[in-house]
Amino acid sequence: QVQLVESGGGLVQAGGSLRLSCAASGSISSIGTMTWYRQAPGKQRELVAGITSGGITNYVDSVKGRFTISRDNAKNTVYLQMNSLKPEDMAVYYCKAWIAAVTRGWRDYWGQGTQVTVSS
Repeated sequence: QVQLVESGGGLVQAGGSLRLSCAASGSISSIGTMTWYRQAPGKQRELVAGITSGGITNYVDSVKGRFTISRDNAKNTVYLQMNSLKPEDMAVYYCKAWIAAVTRGWRDYWGQGTQVTVSS
């Protein structure tokens, strides 16, 4: 069984920083693209940033220059460094990973989400 566990959310003042982590565990054969999404109350879930297994990254325009996604393949972990946070960044952040489990083929797995609250 494969699990994704996020951590690092919390309350921060506008202009502050947070670092989110998402660790994959279980019977993992390989991990492909890892992605961060967020969902604010009353809004659709949106893609924030993604990183391929080879380290190619992409970002939604609203976070470019402020957020950095990275991964540690040895630890099966993806990170999201969030700087210069704004109130509009406030949301539940979810990670998603394209994973090949040992006993089954490739599929997407989601974490449980971590709350990011930005006070103005």
